[in-house]
Parts: sequence; structure tokens; C-alpha cells
Amino acid sequence: MCKKIKYWFEYKGRYLHKDFIQGIKNLWRWFPIIWKDRNFDHHFIWILLEQKLINQSKYIGKRGHHLNANRDSERMMTCVRLIQRVRDEYYKMEYSDYQKSEFHFDDVPNNPDYKQLRIEEVWEKYHDYFIKYPRIYKQVLKTKNKTFNRSEKSGIAVSIARINHYRAKKLLFKLLEEHIESWWD
Repeated sequence: MCKKIKYWFEYKGRYLHKDFIQGIKNLWRWFPIIWKDRNFDHHFIWILLEQKLINQSKYIGKRGHHLNANRDSERMMTCVRLIQRVRDEYYKMEYSDYQKSEFHFDDVPNNPDYKQLRIEEVWEKYHDYFIKYPRIYKQVLKTKNKTFNRSEKSGIAVSIARINHYRAKKLLFKLLEEHIESWWD
């Protein structure tokens, strides 16, 4: 029994005060994130993962104890940027920068209590969007399962946006899969 106490003190007990201080720092740092956390949406998972990667990137980048510390820190921040783009649906909404629509609420005939939404496209520059992603544009045009009319530019733009969003998620998880186990100090 005395040996167990001696070993515990040598390997864990004498660092107890440091563990306590680190725990307090963690509570302070994570409190705002946890306070706002909810269980009903994937958005909050992204926020937790993003914050963890930011904290770990700062720690590993600052300490630099292993050969690729700076590169690992950069990879983590790349994952953070991808998380932000996926969470905010940047790629899903990017096509809307290439068009402008006006929304009108018209009366429904024979029913004055209801309104009908009419979307009028004022201008569009989808051609510039298609030039930005030529490979995906060609891929969308070749799809056999078409959910849009081939001449419908907005449908093509939406399909490109969905593919880009999917590719960003796939890249994020590929980076995590390949590198997460080497991110330690």
C-alpha cells in the first residue's frame, strides 16, 4: 500500500496543483462556448470542434516541441477555416453573389387573407460563377440524374454550390483523418 501511495505521488500527486490550475484555466476559456452550447443542431458541434482546434493550434504552434509543430499548427488553422466555411454554408450560398432577386408578396386570387411569394430575378452573372468552377460545371452538365432543366442557369449554379459544400466537408474530414493523431506535443 505504501508503494502505491509513493508511486501515485511521484507520477500524479506532485502535479496535482498544476492540474488544478490548468482545469481552472480550461473552465474560464470554455465557459462562454459551453454556456451557448445546445443539443438540437449540428452548428454547435462545429463550434466546439473549431474552438478545440484553435486552442490546440495556439498551444502546439507556441511550444514548437516537435519537428513539424508549425506545419501542424497551420493544418489545424486550415481545418478551422474549413469548419467556418462549412458551418456558415459559404459554398452553398456563394452562387447568390452572382445574382440579385427581388421578392414580392402578391394577393392570392379569391383569398384576401393569403399572400403568394413571387421571386423576380433582376440580374444574374452565373457565367462568371461557372468560369470560377469549370471542372465542376462540366461535371454538373454531365450528370445523368438531372434535377434541373439544362438551360436553367440557377439550377446549375445551385448544383455547383452543393458539390462545393460537399467537397469542403470531405476535405476537412480527410485532413482530420490523416493528421489528427500526429497533433500532440
